Amino acid sequence: MNTPDFSSQFDEAVDAGLGWLADHGDFLFSAANDALSGLYKAVLWCLAFPPYYVVALIIAVLGWKMVGTRFAIIAALALVFCALIGLWPETVSTLALVLTATLLALVVAIPLGVIAGLTPAFDRVVDPCLDLVQTMPPYIYLLPAIALLGYGPATALLATFIVALPPALRLTSLGIRMTPKAFIELGDASGVTGLQMFFKIRLPFAMPSIMAGVNQSLMMAFGMVVIAGIVGSGGLGESIYGAVRTLDIAKSINAAMAIVILTMILDRLAQSAVRSRTGEAQ
Repeated sequence: MNTPDFSSQFDEAVDAGLGWLADHGDFLFSAANDALSGLYKAVLWCLAFPPYYVVALIIAVLGWKMVGTRFAIIAALALVFCALIGLWPETVSTLALVLTATLLALVVAIPLGVIAGLTPAFDRVVDPCLDLVQTMPPYIYLLPAIALLGYGPATALLATFIVALPPALRLTSLGIRMTPKAFIELGDASGVTGLQMFFKIRLPFAMPSIMAGVNQSLMMAFGMVVIAGIVGSGGLGESIYGAVRTLDIAKSINAAMAIVILTMILDRLAQSAVRSRTGEAQ
């Protein structure tokens, strides 16, 4: 077989399939675009409505309760710094994108992870699919999303959703499977129902692993922020992408610092939640 001919035919088949999907599913993708964009705008409105110092104060109180006083003060000052360098709207936009995509990923990943943890046959099917998703370069997911949804926040949300999904699904499945056998046997001997077994035995033991999956999903979502700027997602990613195109080094450094600040704040809060759940399980 002639390799170039096969490659050309394969590429043409992929392009034709994508074109057919876009033509015949236009109403579906338009509805998906509207739904994703509407959800993103609603989350963005909730975050952008209060002044920056109110958001900083809320994060400070949350950080004080979950992590400690030192973290609360540093987190609040760091968010104020994002406002002082003129990037507060972009910072809030990025936070809305990450939180929305992560929430959507968790809504899908946690139930599927529970099913995979309880059903070995389903887990054997899902596991190689997750391997494929995690080994592909993240920007690959932007290409079909652009073709089907066009440019804008919806495309960035879809790509970020795909990247954030695997960690939560894997760790949820792992947590469900790692329930100590002795406790399962004790539950069976006590005559508990299937739902009681899940909510009173399996879920408490799995919660630390599930929370770790939430943390990892957040980090993966932040990893897509800069890449998503290519498709006009707004926020700090688009600021960095625009600064790279115009060689505006100062602006790119400022935007990068804001991304680091958001990442570290959410990471510490998520880690604190994981430690809290681990302590409760023990």
